[in-house]
Amino acid sequence: MTMDDKNISPRCAENASPGAETVTANPWEALRRFTAARIALGRSGVSLPTQPQLAFQLAHAQARDAVHLPLDVAALKAQLQEQGVCAAQEVLDVQSAAADRLVYLQRPDFGRKLSELSRRQLLELFGTQPQRRYDVGLVIADGLSALAIVRNAAPFLAELMKRIAPEGWSMAPPVIVQQGRVAVADEIGELLGVKLVVILIGERPGLSSPDSMGLYLTWMPARGLTDASRNCISNVRPEGLPYPEAAYKLHYLMAQAHQRSLSGVALKDETASEGEALDVRRNFLLGDA
Repeated sequence: MTMDDKNISPRCAENASPGAETVTANPWEALRRFTAARIALGRSGVSLPTQPQLAFQLAHAQARDAVHLPLDVAALKAQLQEQGVCAAQEVLDVQSAAADRLVYLQRPDFGRKLSELSRRQLLELFGTQPQRRYDVGLVIADGLSALAIVRNAAPFLAELMKRIAPEGWSMAPPVIVQQGRVAVADEIGELLGVKLVVILIGERPGLSSPDSMGLYLTWMPARGLTDASRNCISNVRPEGLPYPEAAYKLHYLMAQAHQRSLSGVALKDETASEGEALDVRRNFLLGDA
């Protein structure tokens, strides 16, 4: 019997979980209430205790499931309609050049462009040389986590619409892309004829965030643009960047992109907090007041 065993009363030993007396606590354990990161887990000998190890395996399984979960397009359209974002019949449904999930994961370049069928579909609807007649186009893609889109896309867009609806932005029909990556929005925006495209996409799942959604904004989208032309807002979800704050930041970037005719590395997010007033012209098409 060790000294630790002598210090455990029979009643405590009776109620303790198996092996609990062998776990060495970490002095930083108090910091765990400030973060979801795996810190101060303690140790059992030279290994993780059983409970943190099982939690890690569960998180890893949830992340894998999020990557392979198919996007339920019909349910997403219903969510958008319920939130008042748009009527379900207004939403366009397209596919990237990645025919299935396996191809999508093995060939990232296929996810960055539309399939030939989807490209022809948009060309038939909007013409071969569409004018930039819409202020904004919204694209929703499953990305690496359809779970993130199912949980966050509709409620976030409802929050965004509250901000931009009074300003009279002209909106292209929303587009849902299956097996899509960020750059596919540039091709879609070009075909729709929008001045500004915003894509909502499921981000690569983390071991504490399988449902994180990213937002990417591009001014004058066109095929061939690089990440330097885009602005990004990441980790949009209730446990990360809340919907109101994310909508506030995106609204600022959208307004600034229109006012300054640019996006990407030349456009900085200078927002501070929700309480800070945005310098947004009510009708940027008419110029400065």
